[in-house]
Amino acid sequence: MRMIVALVLVLGVALAGLAVYMAQQQISQFQVERDRLVAEQRNAPQLVDVVVLRRPLAYGERFTAADLGVIKMQVGHLPAGIFHSVATPQGAPEEAQAASVFPGGETRPRAALRAYDAYEAILANKITAPGVDAGITASLSPNMRAFTISVDATTGVSGFLRPGDRVDVYWSGEVNGERVTKLIDTNLRLIAIDQSADADRAEETQLAKTVTAEVTPEQVASLTLAQGTGELTLSLVGMQNTADPGAIEIDRNKLLGIQVQEAVKVEAARVCTVKTRKGTEVIETPIPCKN
Repeated sequence: MRMIVALVLVLGVALAGLAVYMAQQQISQFQVERDRLVAEQRNAPQLVDVVVLRRPLAYGERFTAADLGVIKMQVGHLPAGIFHSVATPQGAPEEAQAASVFPGGETRPRAALRAYDAYEAILANKITAPGVDAGITASLSPNMRAFTISVDATTGVSGFLRPGDRVDVYWSGEVNGERVTKLIDTNLRLIAIDQSADADRAEETQLAKTVTAEVTPEQVASLTLAQGTGELTLSLVGMQNTADPGAIEIDRNKLLGIQVQEAVKVEAARVCTVKTRKGTEVIETPIPCKN
């Protein structure tokens, strides 16, 4: 009997030791896993809240706070002009309001200045201010003006212009009786083609009758004079353009390489005479000229 009790006691101690050993191994494994997760979390990319649309939007379509949501996106891979919150109450810190689509309790809808897909991030320069519909005024930068230029297939780059493109403007007309073409403005941003400010319009080869550019008040005056005294032609500026074209002016002689020689005026020698009359005959006698 004592032998059985002793065996049971030894077996119990062995099982308890085995349980403690297994528990220690399990705890050690949990600690290793915990350390690994902490290290991964420490090295994981930082994420921030970004406001996105819950549904697609067409150009000019309005949206409210109900159409927006918030997702996490990686810091360092975000486009400029994103928002971090859908709305902020009145009295919120200025920094928080600047990062909100509808700051300070704003409830008026905003409009899209381009087409959006569902769950695409909202960008500040691609939407209107609260309560403002999409159009030319919404596309203008601060203190800038809109100026419309008449074009056709030749002067308007055959219909390949889109809102947001940049163009150089050339003037052609008569100067001192000679036909001249001159670069008068560079890198103007177009904000509308005909009556459309939609950069995503579907007509790939539509020939425009007018284009509207964003200009300063001084440029409005110069372009108005140029359009009234000659013909304006647009040249599309490439997306990778960084060079300054400088002053460009071409006339017929320069175009054809004609060298024009200026006539040299030769002053004729002065001849001074004195006239005398003998009867009915007048005699002219040369004499030295006096200054």
